[in-house]
Parts: sequence; C-alpha cells; structure tokens
Amino acid sequence: MRQLKLLITFLLLNFIAFSQVAQFRGPNRDGKFLDSGLLKKWPDAGPELVLKVEGIGKGYSSVVATDQYIFASGMKDTLDYLSCIAADGKIKWQVPYGRSWKQSFPETRSTPTIEGDRVYVVSGVGELVCLNVSDGVIRWKVNVDKDYQAEWHIWGVSESPLIVGDQVICSPGGKLTSIVAFDKMTGKLVWKSESVGGPRCYVSPTIYEYKTFRYILAATGTHLIALEPATGRVVWTFKYWDGEKWDQPGLIWANTPIFKGPDIFLSMGYNYRNVMLTMSEDGKSVTEKWSNLVLDNHHHGLIELDGFIYGSNWISNGKGNWVCMDWNSGETKYETDWLTKGAEIYADGLLYILEEKAGTVALMKPNSQSFDVVSSFKLQGGSGPFWAHPFVANGKLYLRHGDVLFVYNIKA
Repeated sequence: MRQLKLLITFLLLNFIAFSQVAQFRGPNRDGKFLDSGLLKKWPDAGPELVLKVEGIGKGYSSVVATDQYIFASGMKDTLDYLSCIAADGKIKWQVPYGRSWKQSFPETRSTPTIEGDRVYVVSGVGELVCLNVSDGVIRWKVNVDKDYQAEWHIWGVSESPLIVGDQVICSPGGKLTSIVAFDKMTGKLVWKSESVGGPRCYVSPTIYEYKTFRYILAATGTHLIALEPATGRVVWTFKYWDGEKWDQPGLIWANTPIFKGPDIFLSMGYNYRNVMLTMSEDGKSVTEKWSNLVLDNHHHGLIELDGFIYGSNWISNGKGNWVCMDWNSGETKYETDWLTKGAEIYADGLLYILEEKAGTVALMKPNSQSFDVVSSFKLQGGSGPFWAHPFVANGKLYLRHGDVLFVYNIKA
C-alpha cells in the first residue's frame, strides 16, 4: 500500500510539473514571477549577458521560457513565425504559423502560451494555432477571426491564448460572439459566448478566483466580461467604453485586468479613466469603487503589491510618468518623471522595468513613498520601440528588442 501511495504521489507530481503553463506576464498573468534567490543589485554594466540571439523576427510580443526552451513569435516578410530556442542559444526550429497583420505596426504581438508538449499562439489576423514543442509541427489551426466574424481595430490581434483546464480561450469580439473556447488537444469548438458587443480589443484573458467564484475575465473593445469556464455563460459585464469620451467604437485597451479579493482594476492609456470595480457578494455583478485619470497605463502592464498599484501612465505616445496609487482609495502616493513610460514586472521582492524609448532596464524597490531605482543598464541591439514585456524564469531575465533576444543571469 505504501509503495502504491508513493507511485501515485510520483505520478501526480509529474503530472503537475508537466501541466505547468508558461505564459504572458507570468503564471497568473499578473506580472508576478515566482523565481527566488535573485540579485538585489546589478553591476554598473548590468547583469551578465549569457545569450544574445538574432533573427527571431520583428515583434513586440514577449519571449517565454520553460525549463528547456525559449519561445518567441516574430514577423518575417508577411508571415508570423514561432522560434524555439535551446539553452545554448541555437534555434531548434523556426516555423511560420500564420499571416501577419499588414496595416499599422504589423510586428507580432501575441506572446506564445506553453503547456506540456504544446505551444499555442495567435497570428496577427486571428489564427489560433497549436504546435508541437519538439519540432514545431502544427497540430491544429482555427481561423478564429474569420470563422467567428471578428471586428478589428487599428492594430489587429495582440491576444495571448489562455489555457483553462482542457480548453484554450480566444476573444474575437464582434456581433456573432465575444469569447470562444476550443478543445486544447483537437481545436474543436467547446463553446461560444453570446455577443456583448464591441470589436476585438488587445486584452489577453485571465482567470479570476475569489472565494467560491472562478471566472474567465476577458474583454471586447467595449466591455469587461466574466464567464463560466465550463459553459461560456456570461455571468456579468462592465461597459468600460463611454461613447461621449471616446470617439471610436472600441477602446485601445491592452492591459489584462489585475485583481485582489473582490476588486478588479482596469486601465488603458490616452488620458482615458481607469476604474476599480468591486464584485458583489453573490458574484453576479460589479459596481464602481473609484476612478481617476492619474494612472492611465498605455500597454505596459500593472503590478499590485501590498495594497498599492505600480505602473506608468500616458502623457503622450512618447511620454509617461511612473505612478504608485493606493489600491483601496485610488489616492496617488507619487507620480515621478523618470525617462518615459514602460513595461513593469515583479520577482523576488523587486520590480523590473523596461522603458520604451531608449531601452533602459531598471531594478526598483517597491516603495509607496518614492520611485526607488537600485540599478539600471541599457539594452544594446535590436530596433524599434522597446514594447516587449520582460520575462523571468530559471534565474534569468529574458528581454526582447525587435528581432533580437537577450538573456541575463540574475541569480544571486
């Protein structure tokens, strides 16, 4: 009996390890990474650069690392490619998986999602694709935006697929449906939600859990939507778009919502208001708790730590300040002018920043009283704005600038 229990435990642990998901902005899509034992200060020139890989294609999508490989999507000519890179920096395989967005800023935006022996990614025109980790062979492909009559905004598709149990979630928006779920092994449709209105936006969905409630939080260009994962039933919606304050039919909304307890925070750039929502005790509705114009985060992600929200705001397309706000009240603790706006993540007690104009990478102490930079250095190489969010795994910091991947050793 004891041997049987040990065998079951062993198989369960292996199943859990095999099923772990590597995805956009970390395990819970909240910008918080789980690595520990990391450097608390960097040398003046920055941490040790252990890999620099060129030729991954043009893109603003993040790179994602597992224990074995690094994955990056990138555009070459008119096609989106996915690269699998080994620990020594050699490209194991690089395959086209779909058509690129060909209008304004066509570079890739969809960060791949990896689970077990499968990789999921969305092309610039909404083709949801599942590939083998081992060789890049496409297992299945669904042209979500064509099949479900998506309505596009100016920059096409930025969504990163969400794995929920045995399903993979995609958000076409439009009049036919808003959110769809496919069998993650076969690509067959499991459910499609009702349409709540609004075109496709740039938000990647996430899982929201509070007390006994477990919902998919997804979005169109007009609404935040809470759905039952098993059925796709819309439980509640919040209309974020205000036609009197926004002269387009869909918001330029790119940030995955962050949440704590019953509260859910939404933010986008362009001097558009943020809003803190509170879900009702029965889980069937949300109400506004507070709202302001201070932290209108462009597309760089937000971090909640110890009751405070950290991120950068939008002053113009080329300028933004760094902000800390009280989670409960919306009170501004500071707003600091430091270079310009940029992406932000968290790992092992510190914030990691990549500002978008010059590629300055900074290590920062979370401090609700002041913007406290510990160390910084500049990325050298690549082209275009520094829009790809940083990624941390295996004691390393993964950064991307255009068609170049940089990997730094940040283990203490």
